[in-house]
Amino acid sequence: MQGIWIDDAETGRRRRPKSKKEVRDTLTTEPERVSFEGTAFDGSDYDGPAEGLPASAAVHFVGPDPFTKRNFYGTASHAGGKWVVK
Repeated sequence: MQGIWIDDAETGRRRRPKSKKEVRDTLTTEPERVSFEGTAFDGSDYDGPAEGLPASAAVHFVGPDPFTKRNFYGTASHAGGKWVVK
């Protein structure tokens, strides 16, 4: 499970998302504000901006914080020019 960050439009700082709905809404409207945080010890997780995720890849995320607070889980993928969050 990977972490996720959102660039807050009001403060200009990165923060953890409040809900899966916020992740979905931000990815579908402003994907440039979202980045994924790799948490695997071996470095195999994607770590970087959402827009850099390969088209065939999916990210399994947990939020708001993968290390201290796991309130929601989801999968984000980018296919056919659209973001899908399940």
